[in-house]
Amino acid sequence: MAAVSEFVSIHVDAERPGVGTLVLSRPPTNAMTRQVYREIGQAAAEVARRDDIAAVIIFGGHEIFSAGDDMPQLRTLAVSEAETWAQVRHDAVDAVAAIPKPTVAAITGYVLGAGLGLALAADWRVSGDNVRFGATEILAGLVPDGVGMARLTRTVGVSRAKELVYSGRFFDAEEAQALGLIDDMVAPDNVYDAAVAWAGRFVDGPQYALAAAKAGIDEVFELAPAERVAAERRRFLGVFAHATKLALRDEEFEARR
Repeated sequence: MAAVSEFVSIHVDAERPGVGTLVLSRPPTNAMTRQVYREIGQAAAEVARRDDIAAVIIFGGHEIFSAGDDMPQLRTLAVSEAETWAQVRHDAVDAVAAIPKPTVAAITGYVLGAGLGLALAADWRVSGDNVRFGATEILAGLVPDGVGMARLTRTVGVSRAKELVYSGRFFDAEEAQALGLIDDMVAPDNVYDAAVAWAGRFVDGPQYALAAAKAGIDEVFELAPAERVAAERRRFLGVFAHATKLALRDEEFEARR
């Protein structure tokens, strides 16, 4: 079953219950435009609220994850229009990062520029061993999205992030794994199945607690220490109350049997 927009769709499969796949499909390179970003944001919001989806795969298909922004289209814009582009890109990638469920990017072919920023918004990344990576915006005289640069820097460190961004060079999956940009490297034909296997581990987990754990880990990088401690306490108490409510419900059910 698929919920479909023009370029982004959501797939669920009865053979893989609980796993939803957000699919980007804008051939030939999955280059992203304002419309694509809006559709990504809408799809992220949908998978976040759907009860039949417990874990999410971000997938560009078996040929290519994404070559990043559609540069020819971007070059036609006025400054004010480019500002809108930057905002919808930021909103879309943040929406993916904010999905309150385990997420995995299944990376094939090429993942470049803003495509790399999108992949970094997932919790985990699995790549084919033939994939080519690059923070390539500098080659067009531009810079990566600020949030994308922050995630890149958080992942690989300051000096390595600067080298990758300054040069815009392409690098292979083996280097990406050494840098921590990907968590698993498999044969190209096995990328999607590896992502399904990772996502499937969490389908039967306590979804409320998983969402709280994800938020808590993300906030290590996003909140000041005092704010983080207060947020962690609120989150712990919320999860505790939720778990207690479920336990009481189960006890009442058993008592009525």
